[in-house]
Amino acid sequence: MQTGQRLGTPLSPSATRVMLLGAGELGKEVIIALQRLGVEVIAVDRYPHAPGHQVAHRAHVIDMTDAAALYALVEQERPHLVVPEIEAIATDALAQIEADGLAEVIPTARATQLTMNREGIRRLAAETLGLPTSPYAFADSLDTLRAGIAQVGFPCVVKPVMSSSGKGQSVLKSDADIEPAWQHALAGGRVNHGRVIVEGFVTFDYEITLLTVRAREPVSGALHTAFCEPVGHLQVAGDYVESWQPQPMPPLALARSREIAQQITSALGGRGLFGVELFVRGDEVWFSEVSPRPHDTGLVTLCSQRFSEFELHARAILGLPVDTTLLAPGASAVIYGGRDEVGIAFEGIAQALAVPQADLRLFGKPESFVRRRMGVALATGATTTEARERARQAAAAVQPVSGQPA
Repeated sequence: MQTGQRLGTPLSPSATRVMLLGAGELGKEVIIALQRLGVEVIAVDRYPHAPGHQVAHRAHVIDMTDAAALYALVEQERPHLVVPEIEAIATDALAQIEADGLAEVIPTARATQLTMNREGIRRLAAETLGLPTSPYAFADSLDTLRAGIAQVGFPCVVKPVMSSSGKGQSVLKSDADIEPAWQHALAGGRVNHGRVIVEGFVTFDYEITLLTVRAREPVSGALHTAFCEPVGHLQVAGDYVESWQPQPMPPLALARSREIAQQITSALGGRGLFGVELFVRGDEVWFSEVSPRPHDTGLVTLCSQRFSEFELHARAILGLPVDTTLLAPGASAVIYGGRDEVGIAFEGIAQALAVPQADLRLFGKPESFVRRRMGVALATGATTTEARERARQAAAAVQPVSGQPA
């Protein structure tokens, strides 16, 4: 497929076919963006009726860490593009798919291999590119974890090398925290590699996500890098609960953030949107992590930008022009499930939507957990402060309730 030049008709021989590996709330928005451009979309996830399954042309349920099953599905569907949306994927299978010419992997198979393992991306950033990062060490046993902590010092953070949304992460303040953190990391990783990263603390003023897009120039076709305005966010237990855009920054810190983001995304290569996470203190900036796909904190762009991060990702992977224009200060606030139940319901929707300039996205996840993200409230305002207040007010109005008959 020659992207950027021709798009076909879904469910016909001319169709442009894209397979998403991971069909949660972020994948769902990417699917909607692709379908608006007439793309045929195949959604894959590990459980049935995932949010993206509900809007795709076809849906499959497989264990995406099973290399043989993943390869067989790509052979069956013959997509033009394979777009990983989660970490728990057999990346070796993606490399084989790319090498065999079955499909193009977005952004590249190498990029997915590096970014879905914290060890690969941290070594690329710190040791190959020389980017500033927090002190770190890797461990594959309790003894090596203790040695790594002795190296970086307390307080520190222990994370599985493969996990997302804060899963398996612990903050350690003393020796008594080491063994519980090790067990928590093993239980919380997307794939149990028995390996963790221990990171020393960096004293920072705030952290940002710099949404960075690698896309083709409309005339020359050359790849270029574009940046969205920085996204600020609040995290609790490693999971984001609020985000806002733009995050005010000194000009020098913003320039340095863009320089770091361009370096890491250029090293990864390919096309698409990347969520680059950075720590900022004054004019100093440290690289934290990068995701080669839309970022959960970037949900705010559904209300703040001309094109959301999902639309930007869709356009970039198809070789189309992008526009990162900010329309208004915006904010997002998470709506949690609040209960463990299949098929819950929500009340207070009208009250939430009565908040000025507010909107909602309820993801349609089939099963709720107390701390599972089931939706998000969005709002714009004259300032980010006003937008955040409105988003929090709208989120608070939504009440998850039992979906069982009274």
